[in-house]
Amino acid sequence: MFIRQAAPSELKDIMDIYDRARDYMRTSGNMAQWVNGYPGEGLVLEDIRNGFSHICMDGGRIAAVFSLVTGEDPTYKEIYDGRWLNENPYGTVHRIAVAIHQKGVAAFCLDWCLQKCGNVRVDTHEDNLPMRGLLTKCGFTYCGVIYLPDGSPRFAYQKTEG
Repeated sequence: MFIRQAAPSELKDIMDIYDRARDYMRTSGNMAQWVNGYPGEGLVLEDIRNGFSHICMDGGRIAAVFSLVTGEDPTYKEIYDGRWLNENPYGTVHRIAVAIHQKGVAAFCLDWCLQKCGNVRVDTHEDNLPMRGLLTKCGFTYCGVIYLPDGSPRFAYQKTEG
């Protein structure tokens, strides 16, 4: 597997992956995350244009998609019921979704992000048990709760190199 930046020509494939991820969330009991068509085409295109959107390739097919944004994330400025591991510069993983449900795809993506940034933060909905399990399995530490601009709470995790 390898990871590269996504291209605008891949928008349809990326949106199909996000559609399937929303369906998977619903079948696994996560009814409240990624609702109302989130993430939408506009946001995904913005991620692609900004160089944030990445694709994990397995052979000739897309195995996963995610965004990696470096620099301070405004929603991570305040954390409740805990604290970040450190205040060093970090990358934030957003909108990770797998297209190929085989062992290790999402972990490969998270590891790649850690190699790129050395300090990674990520958040997920309380009901996203598969993602919470993955983060724990991959060595991320639960740090507390952050709130999205709309007031929705998210469980926040962080991992550093070393």
